[in-house]
Amino acid sequence: MIRLQYFARYREQLGLECESLPWLATLTDLRALRELLVSRGGVWAQTLGQANLMCARNQALCSLDEPLCDGDDIAFFPPVTGG
Repeated sequence: MIRLQYFARYREQLGLECESLPWLATLTDLRALRELLVSRGGVWAQTLGQANLMCARNQALCSLDEPLCDGDDIAFFPPVTGG
């Protein structure tokens, strides 16, 4: 099982704070997971298909090339800016 969390405007746009997905062997990395979510279409494609998406695996920032394992905790969030 993979636990997904959506933060900030992603949570608002998707209308979902978190969800769990069954582990699939095809989910080799975060890029594959994102492609699966984007394939839902509509707001999913618009929100998670953005080029500047940020993500974390097990509470550590990472890139979309990060490998996935069963039991991982994944977070997607929009880029943050400082001021």
